[in-house]
Amino acid sequence: MCEERVKMRKQLGLLEGVAIILGIIFGSGIFISPREVIEKTGSVWGALSVWAACGVLATLGALSYAELGTTLAQSGGDYHYINEAYGSLPAFLYLWDANLVFVPSTNAIMSLTFASNILQPIFPNCTIDPLCRKLIAAVTICFLTFINAYDVKFTTRVQNVFMFTKISALVIIIGGGIVWMAGGGTEHFEDGWAGTKPSISDWSVAFYSGIFSYSGWSYLNFMTEELRDPFVNLPRAIYLSLPLVTAIYLLANVSYMAVLGPAGVRASEAIAVDFAVLALGWMRWAMPTLVAVAVLGGLSVHIMTSSRMCFAGARNGHMPELLAHINVKCMSPMPSLVFLMLVSLIMLVPDNLTSLITYCTVVESFFTTLSCSAVLWLRYKRPVLVRPIKVSLWMPIVFVTTCLILLVVPIVSEPVAVVAGALMTLAGVPVYYLLVQSKPKVVRDISVKFTHVCQKLFMSAVEDKEE
Repeated sequence: MCEERVKMRKQLGLLEGVAIILGIIFGSGIFISPREVIEKTGSVWGALSVWAACGVLATLGALSYAELGTTLAQSGGDYHYINEAYGSLPAFLYLWDANLVFVPSTNAIMSLTFASNILQPIFPNCTIDPLCRKLIAAVTICFLTFINAYDVKFTTRVQNVFMFTKISALVIIIGGGIVWMAGGGTEHFEDGWAGTKPSISDWSVAFYSGIFSYSGWSYLNFMTEELRDPFVNLPRAIYLSLPLVTAIYLLANVSYMAVLGPAGVRASEAIAVDFAVLALGWMRWAMPTLVAVAVLGGLSVHIMTSSRMCFAGARNGHMPELLAHINVKCMSPMPSLVFLMLVSLIMLVPDNLTSLITYCTVVESFFTTLSCSAVLWLRYKRPVLVRPIKVSLWMPIVFVTTCLILLVVPIVSEPVAVVAGALMTLAGVPVYYLLVQSKPKVVRDISVKFTHVCQKLFMSAVEDKEE
């Protein structure tokens, strides 16, 4: 009943779809992960191999998601696919981890990266207080939440601008690297395998850092319900975006390595800014601004898409009913946006950014693997299901197998992150049985009363504004 009553408006086309995918992928990852990748692989060619392999893996996953997104064409992405394939409990655990771990963690990481790129050129010779960075990050999250809640169409138009700005920043980096190498700066590639680390666990962490930079290729699936002609536009957006992202990431990392070298990449706190100082001459002043805009756009897309997952879960009864409400004037899931904003602000408290990346990537990778395996399970469980797009089975098989291997290795290399992720996920089991499946009367009463109070407050605010 609720699902028939609450639906999002179809207002996104192919360009908006491509902008969402590029907008979320071209976020903070390409500006912070190169350091971790070279640190864990130990060599230039090792790092570039990881970037290329992560691009291939993301493409296989995205193509598998194209089948899921056109077969199960509702908003919610991974949550919806896990719910259809494996049932209510795994779907709830995905929501539990997404809303409390990797969505707000990613928002925190991206907002902190934005703050760093804004502050460093303004105070180049000063040690920046971490509290200052966190305050700017908090204001950024609040501002972008307001923009996303205000008007979906306006937000998507802004995303188009952000997309071209991000591509411009990376094209400038690639162009600077090409000019540098044309002038003879190729010494770092002459013995590119030197220093390669033999540790499988180190390489697995490098893969996780690379995958973090590509994360977001599945986020358009969260908004399938708002996509015009999704059977055509969803796969086309994927086909256009992923090869472009892989090529740009590889070329950008080649430029980083050529100009800064492995040692320079390891030592850099703001790699695009350090690159610009050495390679771009007078344009070095523009690079921090371009990077900041790129990260800002990625964060805006992430806030917009993840709120649809929260909205879809609430619509199915897996989250409080209030989060399934839509602001009918702005056509945005305002309660879900505000909820994720508050949790994201809490995630700004920890200081260790690398641990936060590893932690949220391990948890998210597990559910991405489970979601992609739904392609295989639904082929067996529901063979007569109408599939507008049907990918070759080797694609999800290779993706799922690779992800399973990557999930096993961190048990040795990053046991704290794995244990923390497992405990956080298992903590959702009693919550599910106590508050979702049984739905105690007291919980229903509180939810209804709270919803009514919020509705009255909203209506009174609207009336005051009209007066």
